[in-house]
Amino acid sequence: MNTPPIISVFGASLALPGDGAYEDGVRCGALLADAGFAVMTGGYGGVMEAVSRGARDRGGIVFGVTAPGVFPDRSGANEFVSHERPAVHLLDRIHDMTELSAASIALPGSLGTLTELVAAWNLAFVARFSGSSPKPLVTVGDRWASLVDHLAETLEADRNLVSTVPTVDDAVKLVIRLVG
Repeated sequence: MNTPPIISVFGASLALPGDGAYEDGVRCGALLADAGFAVMTGGYGGVMEAVSRGARDRGGIVFGVTAPGVFPDRSGANEFVSHERPAVHLLDRIHDMTELSAASIALPGSLGTLTELVAAWNLAFVARFSGSSPKPLVTVGDRWASLVDHLAETLEADRNLVSTVPTVDDAVKLVIRLVG
């Protein structure tokens, strides 16, 4: 299978159809698929399902990196995932999502999304030690913007490794510009 560049999207697991976070996820997946990207999410519900739905509705390829051992109460990937990739541990899941993607987008979420964001940020930081280029990392919304500013200041982290934008449309436009 000749896979187009993959964009990982992180986001809230509790978003429901009809609420703003879910609808933004659908739009994000659709815009990414329209731009010729495959998408990768955590594969379950909420924003992960929304992004998957948006991409599949537009004929896109959707990877879902699930973690059955971590989430035994979840019945598997959402119905819009075309390729499920089970991971043994949560950190393996995050590794797959960041390693296999050309860029990552963090939509609004909670602690799990924050963990994914910080892991992707750290991988972008350490890329320079191996002579690699950092992968683009884009966050959507004011909450991430202020949190990234706070973390960059208090932890002396490289703020330039994380782009913050107000909308999903802006995030996808930036990814298209940075990745192609």
